[in-house]
Amino acid sequence: MDFNVDFKSFGKNLSDLGAQITPFASRTFQYTKEQLGQTDDKTQLPPDYIDLEKRVDALKQAHQKMLSVTSTYSNETYDYPANIKETFQDLGRTVSEKVHLLSSATSPGEAQAALVAPPSAKPQPKTFSHAIARASLSSSQMLHQNHTGAGEDPLATALEKYALASERVGEARLAQDSQIQSRFLAGWNTTLNTNLNFATRARKNVENSRLSLDAVKAHAKGTTFKLGQGAQGAQPHEEQELSPEAQEEIEKAEDEFVTQTEEAVGVMKNVLDSPEPLRNLSELIAAQIEYHKKAAEVLQELAPVIESLQTEQEVGHAAAYAP
Repeated sequence: MDFNVDFKSFGKNLSDLGAQITPFASRTFQYTKEQLGQTDDKTQLPPDYIDLEKRVDALKQAHQKMLSVTSTYSNETYDYPANIKETFQDLGRTVSEKVHLLSSATSPGEAQAALVAPPSAKPQPKTFSHAIARASLSSSQMLHQNHTGAGEDPLATALEKYALASERVGEARLAQDSQIQSRFLAGWNTTLNTNLNFATRARKNVENSRLSLDAVKAHAKGTTFKLGQGAQGAQPHEEQELSPEAQEEIEKAEDEFVTQTEEAVGVMKNVLDSPEPLRNLSELIAAQIEYHKKAAEVLQELAPVIESLQTEQEVGHAAAYAP
């Protein structure tokens, strides 16, 4: 057999490899060269572009930071006490339903039945205010059932009213959470996962076109890729006039780089100039205001009622123990 090898032809094939490999491989070779310090001729991005990148990164980090906290509004039980244990019976009816049934109960048995959940009952919300409401009503019933004096136990009456008010506050909190989920969280997640992702892809396209441009320049100038050598160790061919074909290839890569950079600038400016994040933040604040306003109104209505019961009890106590 003839094992003679045409080394001249083989060498020529190797030298033409750079022109035949895929754009992805070409970029990978160029990236590896840069990481190993085998190139000093790296195309620089415009300062304004770099500033835009920094601003986009800051915007992304701000969204991630805020969402890591505000996503709590998607969890109904975020303020539910961890130390309490409520049964299905406790969660079977709303406080309002229980109070209505208790008001018409004519015996201890009927009163107890009012507190028992029907088989098909939907569990009531687990919020701090709802838990207070259920605890207050349960405490009220304990006092009512063991009250032996004339009239009603004032503390039991006050706790029942507090239970009803607390449930209303809890419902207001759930309404707030729903508004925040739809008007803030949805918007900020869209900005993070869609708009900012567009910017990330556009920036990746810029980096790819930059690597391709530098790879084309390196190939046209005859720069070789040598493992184990730094930029000083690589011995590029002496400067020579580029062929028309090489010059055309470089210009084509430059045009692509400029096009991708301009597109990325437009995408990043669009994300940075969008009024949506600020509008969504305004909606978050509005929902919080509405909740706290509603809670304040409910408690302001309740306070004078409780104070009146307190005054009546103090007067009665003073009269009963007057000398």
